[in-house]
Amino acid sequence: MTRFNERTQLVPETSESPGLREASEASGVPESARPLDAPAAQPAAHPRATLALVSAATAVTLMTYTAPMVTLPAMAADLHTPLSAQAWLLNGTPLGLAALLLVAGSLADDYGRRRIFVAGTLALGLTTALGGLADSTWLFTLTRVAQGAASAALLASSLGLLVHAFPTPHGRLRATGVWGACVSGGIALGPVLTGAMPNWRFGYGVLGAAALLAGALSARTLTESRAPRGGRPDLLGAVTFGLALVALVAALTLGRDGWLRAPVALLLAATVLLLALFAVVERRTATPMIDLGLLRRPRFLASSAGGLFTGLAVIGLFSFLPTVLQHGLGLSPMDTAWLFLLWSGLSFAVALQARRLSGRVPTRWQLGFGFLLHAAGVLTMLGAVSAGSWPRLLPGLIVGGVGSGLLNAALPLLAVESVPPQRAALGSGAQQTFRYIGSCAGVALTIAIATSPTDLAHGTDLALWVSAGLAMVAAGAVTGLRDRG
Repeated sequence: MTRFNERTQLVPETSESPGLREASEASGVPESARPLDAPAAQPAAHPRATLALVSAATAVTLMTYTAPMVTLPAMAADLHTPLSAQAWLLNGTPLGLAALLLVAGSLADDYGRRRIFVAGTLALGLTTALGGLADSTWLFTLTRVAQGAASAALLASSLGLLVHAFPTPHGRLRATGVWGACVSGGIALGPVLTGAMPNWRFGYGVLGAAALLAGALSARTLTESRAPRGGRPDLLGAVTFGLALVALVAALTLGRDGWLRAPVALLLAATVLLLALFAVVERRTATPMIDLGLLRRPRFLASSAGGLFTGLAVIGLFSFLPTVLQHGLGLSPMDTAWLFLLWSGLSFAVALQARRLSGRVPTRWQLGFGFLLHAAGVLTMLGAVSAGSWPRLLPGLIVGGVGSGLLNAALPLLAVESVPPQRAALGSGAQQTFRYIGSCAGVALTIAIATSPTDLAHGTDLALWVSAGLAMVAAGAVTGLRDRG
């Protein structure tokens, strides 16, 4: 199989099994010395085993991502985390993902997708288990950032492994459908699993063990593949980008105590400077994290805006809303998990069925309608906390779940449509990166708004208004960006 690298040259994609690699090492020939396109005797991947392992590991990854949603109050009490710093407990993983997702994809292509996948899965298991042992806010946050980095390696290499294992279009469509279902399933099951545990630390131990088991099985079963780009990973871009995200989240977190204070202004200024430096780095490096020239393409802008506002308006709100319900309505973690399973379960079901809209409804319009449904659902939740009534949330969770499903179905399609066919992986990675940027900022902004007033119910209504407003802006943006000519 071949693909185009960043310099539009035809590059052979190679494949090797663990046994072939071991035989080569036993013969005294180093792996790096073997020609990329030699041996016709390369074994094929094991499609079903690859799909099962990759999908299972992906589900565990998303479960670790959403695990803190319903356990945040217990975690904050256990770690003695003040209200102003609780955004860091949620934002560690998306920080690591946003900073390293595109770099991890380059490493997987250059050095082997199986190798990066196994390393990421094992690292996810170790960092998740360490998170359960953390005894301070900052130590837990660091383990969450490390989880994000490990998750980036796993997610960036997983689709490449599936594409190699399923070479036919029909096979790829089925495999990516199963993989996408496991993404939604992991999002839905993470809060349920941790909410059912007697202690939040025990939940992290279970998830860590599951990731380690998946990593061990993957090391023995998966077949190696690669498609080198012919350049070094953009580590400097990843560092400057990651520091810009940290500065932005810190500014939004501190903004809760006053948006006009000097530390907030300095952090926002640092964010702007670091992003400018990132732009300079990307223009000068041979293999950038993201081709800034794509920002001149309306479809790419729509895809990026869709990912960014999904994080800001949807993920940011629903990451903290379970905590609000536990404090404001007195719900238990398990009650909250079941309540939000209505939202995430509908999102999962709608995303699976939304593929039927492909070819009938333009992707941008599907995306815009999803944002409008989210806004409508959120506005129906106004006053529920002040009234002390969780049933008043049900219509909003249903409507918002349908909207979220449309967003989750439309975003990957638009990401692929927004770039030339040979750069589909870049389009998908860029959209995911913007999504996690939005998630980081959205969580910090939601917590800052919801907890700024002394009355939690009033703060929650403000956060709901902001989320709905952002979603309506997003709907206008993604439908208004049209291809020129």
